[in-house]
Amino acid sequence: MTDDTGRIDRVRELLMRALDDELDSAQHDEFERLLSDNPELREEWNHLSRLKEVTANMKLRNPPEEMWDGYWTSVYSRFERGLAWILVSVGAIVFGSWGAWAVVRDLMADNDLPTFVKWGMLALIVGLVMLLVSVLRHRLFVSKSDPYKEIER
Repeated sequence: MTDDTGRIDRVRELLMRALDDELDSAQHDEFERLLSDNPELREEWNHLSRLKEVTANMKLRNPPEEMWDGYWTSVYSRFERGLAWILVSVGAIVFGSWGAWAVVRDLMADNDLPTFVKWGMLALIVGLVMLLVSVLRHRLFVSKSDPYKEIER
C-alpha cells in the first residue's frame, strides 16, 4: 500500500512538474514512459494541458465605468454610515451617561459613601447607557432586514 501511495505521489509530482515545464531530461523520459504505459494518465495529461492553455489565454473583461462608480459610491456610503453610527453611539453614550450622572450626583456628593462605591456606580451608569445604545442600534438594524417580521406567531 505504501509503495502504491509513493508511486502515485511520484506520478502526481511528475505531472505537475510537466505542466509547469520544470522536468529535467531524466524526469522527462520517466514521464513519457509513464504516459505511454498508462492511457488514463495520458488522458488526464491531455485534459490538464488543455486546461492550462485555456486559462493561460483567458482574459478578464474590464467592467464598465458605471459599475466602478456604483462600487465606490457604495464603499463611501458604507464607510460614512459606519462612521456616523460610531459618532452617534459615542455621543449617545456620553450624553446618556452625563444625564444619568446628573441624576445621581447628589447621592455621590455624600462624603460618607466610599470611593469604590462611587466608581462602581459610575461604571454601572456608563455600562447601562452603552448597553441601551447598543440594543437600540441593533434593534433598528434588525427591524429593517428581518426576514421574519411579516410572520405572525
